[in-house]
Amino acid sequence: MEGSVSASGQIAASSATGRESYGAPDDPLWRWVTLSPALLMMLLLSVLPLANLFLTSFYSVSWSGGRAVWAPAGLVNYAALARDDLLRAGVVNTLIFAVFAVGGQMLLGFILALLCVRVTSGRVLYRTIFILPILIPGIVVGAMWKLLLNFDFGLANQIIGLAGFDPVNWLGAKETALASVILVDIWHWTPFCFLLFLAGLESLPRDIYEATRIDGATIWQELVYVTLPMMLPTIVVTFAFRLILAFKVFDEVYLLTGGGPGTATEVLSFTLYQRFFREDKTGYGAAMSMSIIFLVCILLIFALSARRRAGTAP
Repeated sequence: MEGSVSASGQIAASSATGRESYGAPDDPLWRWVTLSPALLMMLLLSVLPLANLFLTSFYSVSWSGGRAVWAPAGLVNYAALARDDLLRAGVVNTLIFAVFAVGGQMLLGFILALLCVRVTSGRVLYRTIFILPILIPGIVVGAMWKLLLNFDFGLANQIIGLAGFDPVNWLGAKETALASVILVDIWHWTPFCFLLFLAGLESLPRDIYEATRIDGATIWQELVYVTLPMMLPTIVVTFAFRLILAFKVFDEVYLLTGGGPGTATEVLSFTLYQRFFREDKTGYGAAMSMSIIFLVCILLIFALSARRRAGTAP
C-alpha cells in the first residue's frame, strides 16, 4: 500500500514538474512561440523592403501616363556609380566628416566624462546641461546654427569682429563650409559620447584605483594603464555607433548648406536624396542605396570584430 502511494506520488510530481517546465523561459518551443511575432514583424518591416530595394536596383524605372514603367537594366546602375562625380565627392566628404566629427566627439566626450565622473555635488545639474544639445530637434539645431554663422549678422562674426578680424562666410565658402558642418555635428552629438563614457567610467571597480594609488601611480599612469584598457570595449562600441550615424548624416547638411557651395558639403545621404527624389532616378538611387548599406555593413563587421577583440584582450 505504501509502495503504491509512493509511486503515485512520484507520477503526480513528475507530471506537475512537466507542466511547470512547459512554457518555461528555457523551453525552446516556448521561446520560438514568443519570438515569432517579433521576427515576423521584423521580416515585414525590414527584410522585405530591403529585398524590394535590391530588386529595384536592377531596373530602370520611368513614368508614363502616371504609371511606373520597369525596364530590366542588369548591372548598368551599379556600373554607373563609378562614373558619378557627385557620388565621388559625397564619398570623400563623408569620410572627412566621419573622421573629424566622430574623432572630436569621442575626444571631447571622454574628457568631459573624466572630469565629471568623480563630481558628487550638483551632478544632476551638470549632466542636464551637458546633454541638452542632444535633446534639441535637428530642425532647431539647423536654424539656430544658421543664425549663429550668418555672414551678415551672425553672432560668430560679431565676436571675431570685436577682435578686429574680418567676417567669415562660414557656410558659403568652400574652405569653411564642411568644417562648419563638422563643428555643428560635434556640438550636437558630443553628449551622446559623454553619456556612454560616463556610464562606463562609473561602472569601473574602485578597488583597482585604490591599489594603483597605494603603489604610487600618477594620474597619467592611472589613465593609460588602468582606465583606457578597461574602457576599451565601451570606446569601441561608442565609436561604432557614431561612425555609422556619421555616414548617414543628412539633416545638418540639408539645413545648413544644402550640399554647397558646389560640392563642398556633399555627403552620401544628400547625394542619394538628390538622385532618388529630385532627379527621380529610382533604379540608380536603389543601386546607390544598396552600395551605401553594404559599406555600412562592412564598417559594422569591423566594429564588432574590434569589440570582440577588445573584450577578450588581457
